[in-house]
Amino acid sequence: MIGRLNHVAIAVRDLGVGTAIYRDTLGAAVSQPLPQPDHGVTVVFVELPNTKIELLEPLGDNSPIAGFLEKNPSGGIHHVCYEVDDIYAARDRMVQNGARVLGDGEPRKGAHNKPVLFLHPKDFCGTLVELEQA
Repeated sequence: MIGRLNHVAIAVRDLGVGTAIYRDTLGAAVSQPLPQPDHGVTVVFVELPNTKIELLEPLGDNSPIAGFLEKNPSGGIHHVCYEVDDIYAARDRMVQNGARVLGDGEPRKGAHNKPVLFLHPKDFCGTLVELEQA
């Protein structure tokens, strides 16, 4: 049911510092910052040959990333994103199998302007999972 790994998201305190590490130290191509007010983050994407790394910085005081960084002051892996062909069919199958969809259960536009959903980490080996319609 899940397709390819779309990205691994890493929460950072300072997007400029994170960008410099991936661009200058590791030599990766990094996108321009993209504010995502609906998700409470600003993101950049590190382009890799086989996937992407998404760096997340809190946007505003109520950002869910701010809470994550309080618990993980150095930052760290926040979630993994898998592609699905049909996000509604994937959601319905997940719920039927006992998984919990976060929020109101309806897909929202993600950073790639495609529908996304998040699944509860307790249902996926302690990992927050994002599904993105391919």
